[in-house]
Amino acid sequence: MSENPAADNTQIRVSTLELFFDLVFVFTITQLAATLYERLDLASLGNVVLILAVVWWMYSGYAWLTNAIAPNSTTRRTLLLTGMAGFLVMALAIPHAFGRDGWPFGVSYLVVSVVHTALFRQAGSGARQANRWTAPLNIVAALLVLLGGFLPGPGRYLCWAAAPVVQIAAGYLIRGGTHTLDAGHLAERHGLVVIVAIGESIVAIGVGFRDVKLGAGAILVVVLALCIAYYLWWFYFAGDDERAEHVLARTPSGKKSRLAMHAYEFAHVPMLLGIIVLSVGVHRVVGRAFEALPWADAIALAGGVALYLVGHAAFLRLFGLRGAAHRLGAAALVLATVPLGHLIAIAQLAAIPIIMMAAAVIEDVPEARRTGRKEVRSFGRTAG
Repeated sequence: MSENPAADNTQIRVSTLELFFDLVFVFTITQLAATLYERLDLASLGNVVLILAVVWWMYSGYAWLTNAIAPNSTTRRTLLLTGMAGFLVMALAIPHAFGRDGWPFGVSYLVVSVVHTALFRQAGSGARQANRWTAPLNIVAALLVLLGGFLPGPGRYLCWAAAPVVQIAAGYLIRGGTHTLDAGHLAERHGLVVIVAIGESIVAIGVGFRDVKLGAGAILVVVLALCIAYYLWWFYFAGDDERAEHVLARTPSGKKSRLAMHAYEFAHVPMLLGIIVLSVGVHRVVGRAFEALPWADAIALAGGVALYLVGHAAFLRLFGLRGAAHRLGAAALVLATVPLGHLIAIAQLAAIPIIMMAAAVIEDVPEARRTGRKEVRSFGRTAG
């Protein structure tokens, strides 16, 4: 792998070590879902959003890192393993990150940031120049998180809220054209973490069945949850991921980094948050398929899907791709199912994948017509 993706025309592929890294990172998603499940209210949701914001920023930082430099030496792999250890400890600290485990979370986050900076120093000159502006602010953000672990009440939240603001500012300080990106690698890396997160949410739901009798209601919940997960997959991976990659690849180098940051860092936050909230909502339906859900549970069930769809609509809009309106319309209809869940859980759980399926079919019709016309024209030319 070349240190500079622009040095040749071959596409960088995601290595198995990077996939291993992603599996460790997704444990933070599992922990966030478990934390929200234990206490489903606005305060807990706010904590989850703050943690996800700071953790996701550094995950994306590592995706950009391996886009610029291959983990192909013992030193680099050891440093990457150290970063993985930091993410693992952060994940373990998540349930009490705003309490007794604030300092272990902060120390681990600082380790992750320092390792990221150290690895970037081995990258090509363009990547090093870009990181020269972002690395100090990433360290400042990590120190704010660490400081928050030692402060009481309002001071803690102020530090945590300031950290993502500093990180976002760091992203905008990247000078256009200084960091050459391989579009295929970046798209594949973020796509992998999305699919692993969706799969992990199914695993988390399955764990909730340990003490539940596998009757008709339980089986319905499992099947319908799988249908919802399938349409989460469909909306992201049924061609839009490849089209986005092609758009990014054709974007001028001066604008590519900014577009990648908006689409793969910012727009993915509501998608991942949606997966977290949805898994909590489905988990709370387990064993209660034919009961009325509390409003909070019904909102979580619909709200998770809606967040995901809104995030992906933003993703498509940033790349100028069709389908954003379909996702926003589906999100609105999914939110309208909340009263159904408050009447009987299984009705809402069934309505959501039906709405998603309808949106997918309606979106697919024009594409199928265009493809059909192209095939007819091609056949005509061949026959002629």
